[in-house]
Order: sequence, then C-alpha cells, then structure tokens
Amino acid sequence: MNWQQLIGKFLGLDNVQSIDRVGTSFAAPWARGTGATWVLFGCLALVALAVWYYTRWQGSNRPAVRGFLAVTRAIVLGLLLLLLAEPVLRIELTNVPRPLLWVLFDGTDSMAIRDEQTEEERQKLAAAVNLDPAVIKAEQQKSPQNNPTASAADATKPSRMEYVQALLRQPPEKNLINKLQEQYRVKAFILDQADGVRPLNVGEQYSESIDAAGLAKQLTTSGQVTAIGRGLEDLALRHAANNLAGLVIVSDFGQNAGLPPAGGNDSPAKRLQRPIYTIGIGPESTVDLGVDLQAPLVMKKNEEETLTVTLRHSALESRRVFVKVFGKRLRSSDAMAEGETFVVGQKEIELAGPTISESFSFKPTETGRFSFTAEVDPQEGEVITQNNRAEREVNIRDDFLRLMYVENEPSWEWRFVKEVFHRDKLVGLRGFRTFLNSADPKVRQTNELFLPNLTPKRGDFFANDVIFLGDMPGQRLQSAERFSEMTREFVSKFGGGLVVIAGPRFGPGQLANTPIADMLPVTPDPQQSKPRSDREFTMKLTPNALQFDFMRLGGQSEAENKKAWDNIGRLPWYQPVLRVHPQAVVLAEHPTDLCADGKTKQPLIAVRPYGKGEVIYIGFNETWRLRRKYGELYYRQFWGQLIHRLGLSHAIGTQKRFVVRTDRDQYQADELVTLTVEAYNENYEPLTSDKLADQRLQAELIVPGRIEGVSTTQPLGVSQLREGVFEARFPVSTGGDYRLRVLDPITKETSEVRFAVTSLSAERRSAVRNKALEQQLVADTGGKSFDLTNYQELPGSIKMTVEPSKNERIFPLASTWICFGLITGLLILEWLVRKLVNLA
Repeated sequence: MNWQQLIGKFLGLDNVQSIDRVGTSFAAPWARGTGATWVLFGCLALVALAVWYYTRWQGSNRPAVRGFLAVTRAIVLGLLLLLLAEPVLRIELTNVPRPLLWVLFDGTDSMAIRDEQTEEERQKLAAAVNLDPAVIKAEQQKSPQNNPTASAADATKPSRMEYVQALLRQPPEKNLINKLQEQYRVKAFILDQADGVRPLNVGEQYSESIDAAGLAKQLTTSGQVTAIGRGLEDLALRHAANNLAGLVIVSDFGQNAGLPPAGGNDSPAKRLQRPIYTIGIGPESTVDLGVDLQAPLVMKKNEEETLTVTLRHSALESRRVFVKVFGKRLRSSDAMAEGETFVVGQKEIELAGPTISESFSFKPTETGRFSFTAEVDPQEGEVITQNNRAEREVNIRDDFLRLMYVENEPSWEWRFVKEVFHRDKLVGLRGFRTFLNSADPKVRQTNELFLPNLTPKRGDFFANDVIFLGDMPGQRLQSAERFSEMTREFVSKFGGGLVVIAGPRFGPGQLANTPIADMLPVTPDPQQSKPRSDREFTMKLTPNALQFDFMRLGGQSEAENKKAWDNIGRLPWYQPVLRVHPQAVVLAEHPTDLCADGKTKQPLIAVRPYGKGEVIYIGFNETWRLRRKYGELYYRQFWGQLIHRLGLSHAIGTQKRFVVRTDRDQYQADELVTLTVEAYNENYEPLTSDKLADQRLQAELIVPGRIEGVSTTQPLGVSQLREGVFEARFPVSTGGDYRLRVLDPITKETSEVRFAVTSLSAERRSAVRNKALEQQLVADTGGKSFDLTNYQELPGSIKMTVEPSKNERIFPLASTWICFGLITGLLILEWLVRKLVNLA
C-alpha cells in the first residue's frame, strides 16, 4: 500500500490512483477573493506587534530568548487571525471505487422443503457447502418451530435453507461472502414478503463488511409467497444502485405471486439494468405428475362437448397411468340436496412426452351447475400430490345468451350478424332480438324477432347479456333517455357488454350528448357526422390486438391471422373521432389519419372497461367483408368470440340478478372468507334487508368432514352491507373443498359457490426449482447461473468496467484538533520559557 492509498484510506476512499491537487482557501466572507490580501497584511502587522512588544516592553539580557518568544507570539497571533478567516484544505484525487454488489436471499417457506435425494446427491451437496450434520441437528433442537410438521425421518434431511446457511458458515478462505467482499461492497437483502425486500444488517455498526456467519443466523423461511418481480422493483426504486456491479439471487425461484420478474422489454429484471447472477437451490426435476382440465364455462343441454385432460410430468417417461374423469351435480331441483357422481370417462395413457392431452366427449342430459374432476393416482416417489387432481365448474343450461341489436334501418352488418347468431347454439332464434327504428310498428308488435320499443321493462332489459348499438340518430336516442341510462347501468353495475358500431349515416357524433358518450373507448366529435371516405385504406392491427381472442382469427398462427384480416380488403370509409380514451386499448387503427392531437392514429376498433362491464367500439359497419373469400369462417369467429367475451365474462341472463361470490377461490386454514351477494328483485332494483325474513339472506356452509365423503352443514346469515349488496365473513379451519349455498328470496332457488381450503402453503405446491425462470433472468440481463456445486466460480464471473472517479475532499481546519493542539502547545511553550527566564 503506497502513501496515496494510505491517504485515500484515511479519507474513506478505495483504490486511490493519484492525488491531483492540494490547495487551501478561506471560507469566511470577509477573507474571500481580495480579502486574502487583508489576511496577509493582518498577519504581518501581528508579527510586527509581537516583535515590538518583546523588544520594547519585555526586558531580558538574552536577545536570543526574546527573539524566540517574539516568534512564538507572532505565530500564535497569526494562527488566531487565520482561524477567524476559516481556512479550508482542498484535496482533489482520482480513485477507482469498489463496485457495489447486491445479494438477495429467498426467505420463503419453499426454502424449508427437505428434498427427496439419493444418498450420493446428499453427500455431494454436503461436501460442496461443508455441511456438518451435527450443526444442523443442533440448530433444529434450538429452533424446532422452523419445521414443526417434519417427521423424524425428514429431520435427518437438510432443508434448502440449511444448505444456504452452511454455505455462509464456511471458513473465511472458502466463504463466498468473504471472497465477494474482496472486490465489492456487498449489501444483503432477504425476500420474505409480498411487497418487497428487507435489508439485512448483520455487520458491525458503521462497517461496510458483512459477517457471513451472522448473516446465516438472520435467514428465515417465514415468507408465504415468492414475489421476485416485486422484490426486483423494490430494489430498483428504494435502494441506491450507483456503481452497482450486479445482483446475486439465492433462491429456488418458485415465483407464485405478483408480476412476472422476467420475459418482456419492461420486466423488473430489464428495468434493473444490471446483470443478475443466480445460485439455484433445490432439484431441477423430481417425480411429479400434474393434471389440468379444460372445459367450456357453459354447456348446452343435449349438445356434445369435449373435456380435455392435460397431463404434465417429470421423471415418469413411458410410464402408463390411469386417468378418470367424473362429474357431480352442485345443485339439483331439491333446494339443498346433494347430487350424485357420474363417470364421464376413464382411460389408460402412456406418458410418451412431457405433456400429453386426451379428450373426453360428454353430452349433458340435465341442466344445472356441475363440477367436473379429472384425477390420476399418485406415483411412487412423488413429493407433491395435490396437483394429481383438477376440478372445473360448468353451467349446463337449456338457455341462451340474450343479445339486443339496436339499429336505425337494415344494413349488411345487421343482416349477417343476425344470421350468425341465429345459428349459434348459445344464442339461437330465441336469443337474438332487435329494435329496428325504421320497421313498421305493426311488424315490431307481431314479429318475435323485433322488440316493440326501445325501452322494454327493466326485468327484460337487464336480462340481456350483450347490447349492440348501430347507426342510430342522436335525436331518437335523446328522446329515449331511459334507454341510455339503463344501458349505462347495464354495463357498469351488472357487467354487461356494449358494442357500438359506427354507421355511415349518423356516426358516433350523434352520441355526444347522451350518457353513452361517457362509456365509449373514444371521444366522439359532435361536429362530425359524415364519414371520411376520400380514399380507400387497409386497416392496421396494433400489437395489442393479439391479446384479445376475437382479434386472433388465426388462433396462434400469425400467418393465418394475417390471411383472415387481409380478407377484409380495403375499406372505403370510417368514422373519425376526436381522441382515444385514456383507459381504452386500441386494437385496430387507420394507417395514416390522425386524431386531434396530431400524434394518435385514428382508432377503428377499441375496447374499454367500464364499471363491471366492457365497451367495444368499431368505427365502421363493414366487418361483413370478412366473408368475402371464406364464407362465415372468420366472420363467425370474430362475432362469436366477441359475444363470448362480453357475455360469458359475468353471470349471464337472469343469473346476474342474484350473484354469489367469494373474495378468493383458494384459502389457507384459519383465514377469513368473505362472501358477497349482489341481489336484485324481478325488476332489477336493489334488494334491501327490510324485505327479507330475519333481515338477512339465508345461506348454508357445507364443510368437509375428517372422513372422506362425509360433510357437515352450518347455517349462515348474510347481512346487508348496502342496498343490493350483502356480505358475511367467517373463518375456515380445516382443509378440503367447501360449498356455500345462498337462497334466492325471489325464486326460492339456491346459488352455489365453491372454494378450497388447504393447509399446504402456495410455497409447497411445487417440489422443483424453477429452472426456466432462473435461466430467463440470466438471459434477460446478461448474467450467469450457478448452483451449490459450482458457486465458487461466481466471484470470477462477475464482470464490470469501473470508470475512475474524480473526488474532492474539503476539510475545515479551524475546528480540527491539529489547530487547537498547535495553538495550545505554542502558548504553553511561551509560558514555560517566560518562567525559565523569570519574565513577568
């Protein structure tokens, strides 16, 4: 260490390369600039005064002594004057600062898992981290609460966190943290909460070094969810990242909460703008078999449907498993009776690949709410068996989606939409009704296709699922103000869907003075009623279009989707608008024309959430051109998927009058369940407690018993929270599948909702390390991944070019102990000399 580095260490700077300049100045206002000349004159005057004093007034027969005392007094007086001028010392130097390195430890419950391993694998990991079984046993005896459910056999297996703690307890020459601190300023954090990270302060106060053994004691597994994405966001926002070399994450990467940490240009990992290095904990694969079940949300009676079972497995290649699919009625005509279980199908399937799908046909013969279950027997060696069973709820109905199409006069769009939905099994002839403003009143009264007026009674209006609003004159809508008000209530309060289709005659500007204008994804121009038809154009899909099923006409194939939309050809006109609403998502736009802001392309198809529902705007009524080459293939797909999105995203038909839901589908034991019921009368007016017996809704909770197949029933009262909304809260203590049944006081039927309670935390639903996420984090940021067998390579793999830093240090001299000691020492020396020569 040279003298420059010694000075740097004294100044608290690492790797000082050079001292570029040393200078002094005065900080007192009167001594700055030209004031320094007065300081010099003052010092000379004080020197002259000290010399005059000792030669004139202090008699001594020793001239040398008088000269020494005069010089001493002159120095003291000069120093006092300099101190009044507040002298400062400025040192400019160049150094290469030691980079900062963050280390983030996973502190969630999955790190307490004791993995199934062979003895050879266990010994290999123990040797890699210098794990001493005696130390582990002692720690378990000190803190048995860390794993209270572990069996005696499990207790002999180290947990994932115990491997990490052993890694940190290694001797200094092998210790990873010590090696990292040789090159970096290390700061440690733990991820044990859903909203961010927690810094670990385990070093000595005012010291930047970390005590690795003390750090091991600070690590816990108390976190109940792994939210790596939120942790990365928290690090980027709340902690200074200047001169940051990178981030080291020690985890099993079992992400199960919050936003995805990687994958995408705006992911938390990308926003950190630093390489991420990973030390993966836990096995990359283990024996596991999981089941998924896909089924339509709504089935129609006597219409054949397909249930798809997907098996995902690891380490079970070529094994044959037996899959069974069965159904169970959730509600029968007997108000509180239990339905019987029936078998849909069963097959023996060979696990020929990592993912296998098998279809089961089912033709419902009864209506109601059913639960379908797919299950497979647990396999030998499986650690997690909870995913061997999957359930889906299905509503089987002999009913239909109800669509209301409001149009001024017949158009090609109106004709073809009507034909499409007449042939749709979920709509049919009974589900499509229209109000045609130009139709003869007698036709509207006698033909069941037509609605007699624009504002039917509330019960009929709110039973609709989707409303289409075509090219209607604003004057007609303003005269029927009740229609606009009920439409707003239908979408915002009951979650209905509204599709606004701009026509060439009146346009969206006609809606500007109606309540519907506030619901639109666009802001219409009240001055604009004519379409822009000066030149043909080709509609352009935006990147957001692929997020919506009804815009993916080619499924997952980009080429097929392009072929479908190219089929619409060049459009001759569209209706321009002023601007796009901030909450809207534009799915298709004009290739060149702009909105009033001069930046945003004119929207042609846009969607916006409004209250509980959704509004879709289409700036032209010529989607029928999709039929040009391929008939109804793409046209039917567009409109069919659109109404399925709007109609099936909420309770359909009259079911939206009485909606029962819980705040979650999954709970852990001892948590509170919140039951909410939105209840309206036949006229869709809010129910109130004064109209109910006991001023509450009657419900019952079906609790699973300890013996399989045996349940108990508990009565439950649901009190009014506000008009039309009732709520109850209750705890759940045992695991299993629960059912809640609430009696509709209007129809005397019951509505049922199911939820599951598990004593197994979300952290323990997967027994393997999420290697895919680990690799994604590394790939997105340019880092590197390691595990417990090669983590010693980590310090040499971190690369960062550190630019030399220019630093200036300013030291006020007036308040330093050096100045105080110098003046005090000179005064004492003068006093001693005067005593020795007997000066008064």
